[in-house]
Amino acid sequence: MADSYSFVKGGKLKLKGHKDKKHKKHKKRKHDEIDTDTPKPEKGDSEKHGGWWLAKKFDDISGNTAIEMDDMRYLAAQDNGRFKLGPPRDEGEEPDPIEILTAVKVNETKIAIKSGYGKYLSIDPDDGVIGRSEAIGAREQWEPVFQEGRMALNGSNNCFLSYDDDGDIVCNSKKAGESEMLKIRLNANIETDPFANIPVEERGKIKDAEINYVKKFQSYQDRKLKISAEDVSSLKKAKKGGVLHECMLDRREKMKADRYCK
Repeated sequence: MADSYSFVKGGKLKLKGHKDKKHKKHKKRKHDEIDTDTPKPEKGDSEKHGGWWLAKKFDDISGNTAIEMDDMRYLAAQDNGRFKLGPPRDEGEEPDPIEILTAVKVNETKIAIKSGYGKYLSIDPDDGVIGRSEAIGAREQWEPVFQEGRMALNGSNNCFLSYDDDGDIVCNSKKAGESEMLKIRLNANIETDPFANIPVEERGKIKDAEINYVKKFQSYQDRKLKISAEDVSSLKKAKKGGVLHECMLDRREKMKADRYCK
């Protein structure tokens, strides 16, 4: 008897005189068409490191600094003045506070590095790295060496910063091999105004700069600007020589219309 049910067509119960409604075809919505298997765009280098960007030249190195010794692993300060290689960080995670250092430029090629405990990094007699110095001396100076897009940090003993099998930070290799390659990362804002050090009046052509200063200082007795008819080549030379203001003052003095001229 049970086998008889296998021949019965299943489905919705149909009543006599009942007409089937036509089903409208639903258009696919936009979000239905999105392929969920499509990989998301890869994050940029600084995003992977929590916004900490990579120093590519000596002038970049200043202020808050993290030294990436291995992939997503940073040099970390210990409360005993020693340093170890910190644990791996997840993608998008910032360095831990004990991994944040302060870089100070000593001269045009060397820096000093201060730990979060307020002590400068130096090298002990066993070529280990310690942070117990209160001031910057010869042992506290480090030289970032850039070559072919990579970087190593040379210490006062002419060896390069690295770490040993136990994760202790050392400086004992005369040659910069693969294990001596590292990255210095910073979190300072790199979006600086290129005209920040230039007065507003001088942010155009040299002739416009003279007009701007005339507008600023000239007394308008007859409501007309009096601009020097002399060639601007002298102004260009003065700008290169760092005496632009003096040159413009001399030109305005000849016009006899400036209340600030001598």
